[in-house]
Amino acid sequence: MAVIIDFHTHIFSPRIKDNRDKYITADPCFAALYSSETAKLITADELIESMDREGIDISVILNIGWSTNELCIETNDYIMESVSKFPKRLIGFGVIQPIAGDSALKEIERCVKGRLRGLGEMRSDIQSFDMTNKDLLDGLVEILINNNLVFMTHASEPVGHQYQGKGSITPDILYPFITNYPDLEIVCAHWGGGLPFYALMPEVKKAMKNVYFDTAASPFLYSPLIYTQVIDLVGPDKILFGTDYPLLKPTRLMGEIDSLNLPDETRKTILEDNARNLLGI
Repeated sequence: MAVIIDFHTHIFSPRIKDNRDKYITADPCFAALYSSETAKLITADELIESMDREGIDISVILNIGWSTNELCIETNDYIMESVSKFPKRLIGFGVIQPIAGDSALKEIERCVKGRLRGLGEMRSDIQSFDMTNKDLLDGLVEILINNNLVFMTHASEPVGHQYQGKGSITPDILYPFITNYPDLEIVCAHWGGGLPFYALMPEVKKAMKNVYFDTAASPFLYSPLIYTQVIDLVGPDKILFGTDYPLLKPTRLMGEIDSLNLPDETRKTILEDNARNLLGI
C-alpha cells in the first residue's frame, strides 16, 4: 500500500474552536482566515478521524502566524500535545513572532525540545516582520539550521483573484529571503505563489537548492496542469503533497493527481518520499 503524507493541515485546540469570536478579536491572522463561519476549525482528534476516512497515513500539523508571543506559546502547546498523543500519525510545526526578540528565540528552543520539526505556516505580511531583515532573522535561522528544522512560509500570487487569507507574500518577497539563507530548508506553501516558474532563470534555480513547494489549496488556485509544469521546472523532488485540510479534502487533490497519469515513481516521490527526506522520518 502506498503511503500518503499530507504536508499541510491546520488544527486548533477545543478552547479556540469553542471561542472563535474571542480569537478573531485578539489576532489579525486568525481573523483573516477564520472570520467566516464557513471556515472550518478542527481538533487533532477530528483530523485523525478524517485521515482514517481519507487514507492519509501521516499529517504535518501547522500553526498559523499569530501576532503575539503569548498566542504562539498557547497554540504551540496544543501542537506539541497532539504530536505526543498521536506520535505515529502527526508531525508538528510551531510558530514564533520574530519581533518578540529573545522571547522568540526561547520559543524556538522550546519547540525543539517539544520535538517539533519546523516553523510554519509563518505569515510575515500579517505578523509585520520584514523577511529581508537579517538583523531580526539571523539568530532565528541559525537555530533552525543547527537543529535541522524546516521553515514554512505562506505564499501567494501577485496576480489573479482575491480570496480570504491570500496575503502579500509574493515571489519578490520570498526570493531575497531564500538567497539570504541558502542553507535553510524552506517550504513555500501554495506552490510558492508561482515562484517555481522563475526557475527558468538559471540563478534562481541555483538559489532554490533547498526550497520546496507544497500543493496546498491547489484546486482553488490552478488547473491540474500545475503539477506537470512544476515537475518540468524544478523536478518532482521539490513538490510536497499538501491539502490545507480542512479547507480541502485530500480526495479533491488526489483526483487531480490521478487524472494526470503520472509515473508511479513520480507519484510516490510527491506523496511520500519528499516529505520523509525533508523531515527525516
